[in-house]
Amino acid sequence: MIVYLNGEYLPLARAGISPLDRGFLFGDGVYEVIPAFDGVLFLLEAHLMRLSRSLQAIRLDDPLPGGQWRPLLERLLALNPGDDRSIYLQITRGVAARDHAFPQAGTPTVFAMVTPIKAVDAIGAGPGVQAITLPDARWARCDIKAVALLANVLVRQQAVERGAAEAILLRDGQVTEGAASNVFAVCGGTLRTPALSTAILPGVTRAFLLALFRDGQMACVEGPISEPELRTADEIWLSSSTKELLPVLQLDGQPVGSGTPGPLWQRARDLYQRGKRAFVESALLEARHDG
Repeated sequence: MIVYLNGEYLPLARAGISPLDRGFLFGDGVYEVIPAFDGVLFLLEAHLMRLSRSLQAIRLDDPLPGGQWRPLLERLLALNPGDDRSIYLQITRGVAARDHAFPQAGTPTVFAMVTPIKAVDAIGAGPGVQAITLPDARWARCDIKAVALLANVLVRQQAVERGAAEAILLRDGQVTEGAASNVFAVCGGTLRTPALSTAILPGVTRAFLLALFRDGQMACVEGPISEPELRTADEIWLSSSTKELLPVLQLDGQPVGSGTPGPLWQRARDLYQRGKRAFVESALLEARHDG
């Protein structure tokens, strides 16, 4: 594997970061996960906009402003050929003496690596996805895609130990999101997803889906989903950049709806796959034209 670290492309075994890096000491940094299909960075501009927002929120300047990110990431993809992949991109405040306050001056640490994406096409045709519910005890700025993910790690581990794929989090009796996903639910025939707030991450896939739903005349209400509504939902879905759109067939050991992928999920998944194909094909056509 070839990774990117602070201006160099080098084998993973040769990549080294100081133990005084603030990302290591404090979790002082942000990240993005950007999928690539057929060599096309999917929804890259939306990911970079969220990255910029996260950097602004933690008061860290973008180390590669303007159009510098795309050629870097495309070269990294080319150095790591394969099928569908994702790029993990992390920026920390860099190396400094250990002090909670920001260093007076410093150089951010920029790291990126490529990881294969596991196929999700078969999801929904087999036993399906299970989820559990847990209290949302994370910090109050979950809208920042921060590298400090210990709370998410702990709830995801509880899900794994209970044989589930994800933990859906509840705060003050309302759904926020999953440990690493946004949540949709069909309640009383109405498709709903929690509205954006500091309690949830503004998912790129979530936004892409909402745009597709509007274009496809598929109504989705952005607003609260209570715990009782979640437990009686006809359908529950999880969305993320690498898992795309997954149906939850069991919640806390109980079937969701009929216990099989529902009709609205089937329709939403078809919209997503068509939208993804159109995006990728348009990008490939533009690349051929420019070449």
